Amino acid sequence: MTLSEFDIIRRYFAAAGARRNDVAVGIGDDAAVVDVPRGRQLVLAMDTLVSGVHFPEETRAEDIGYKALAVNLSDFAAMGAEPAWATLALTAPRNDPAWLAAFAEGFSVLARDTGVQLIGGDTTRGPLTVTVQVQGFVPHGQAVLRSGARPGDVVYVSGSLGDAGLALRRWQQGWAPISIDEQYLAMRLNRPVPRLAEGCALRGLASAMIDVSDGLAADLGHILEASGVGATLALDALPLSPVFQRVCAAMGQVQGARLALSAGDDYELCFTVPAARQEQVERQFAAFDCGCRVIGVIEERAGLRVRQTDGSPLLFEHGGYDHFAAP
Repeated sequence: MTLSEFDIIRRYFAAAGARRNDVAVGIGDDAAVVDVPRGRQLVLAMDTLVSGVHFPEETRAEDIGYKALAVNLSDFAAMGAEPAWATLALTAPRNDPAWLAAFAEGFSVLARDTGVQLIGGDTTRGPLTVTVQVQGFVPHGQAVLRSGARPGDVVYVSGSLGDAGLALRRWQQGWAPISIDEQYLAMRLNRPVPRLAEGCALRGLASAMIDVSDGLAADLGHILEASGVGATLALDALPLSPVFQRVCAAMGQVQGARLALSAGDDYELCFTVPAARQEQVERQFAAFDCGCRVIGVIEERAGLRVRQTDGSPLLFEHGGYDHFAAP
């Protein structure tokens, strides 16, 4: 028997994610009703993923469900915010029970792990498109913005750069993730880890922050523009995973670094910190598996510069992915 739209919602999504006491009315009514704690500001983020643009068409349904939520949670991490609820708009080309069950499970695994409850949304038929909005909180006045970087601040990045971008490039070249290294890269593309605890730990310490979704150069560029400053990065300070370095060995250090600077989908945190707070930041990050690394310094002179080991400038692409750029 073919399931109706409302059957799909009841069967696959009504119980998705965590169960929260601050949800007064969830899925099943015309709108959700939630309680906002006193002394906190409401934070909202929304992203859309389109098949063949944000993920390969052959990506597993559970990975699509996971990533659709993860990219929004990464935005929350970049604000130092805590997620609470999500809404989901799913457009699918067909009513495929196995695909829907896998998608819902991928979404729910991450939602449960991060304390997020799905409270509403919509389902329609059409080209595969997933839109998720996450809502949550930040203590009043403590959101970390892009606009607070000042000359003399140091630039940090969490985790490692370039893995997801390398996986996407190799997929575009027709690869299949067979080896252990390739499977690692595919995992970094399909299952990014939102740095939520790290982002919250940086409240009151980071002067500015952003998540690396469009590439380090482009996203750090947003901080520089919003803050009215510039920066210089050290090429040999970029954190690159052993897998990235092995797979990129044939293209050389400089080409690998260019990829790490420009490739998106890392969903790591790039943040700036006054020099006086460095010790506090590194003490906080000692508790996190991803770690963090100083990669440069904020300067008065506008623009982003990258210095090679010998001090010479590196030429690289500053722009990130633009959906409406001319082909």
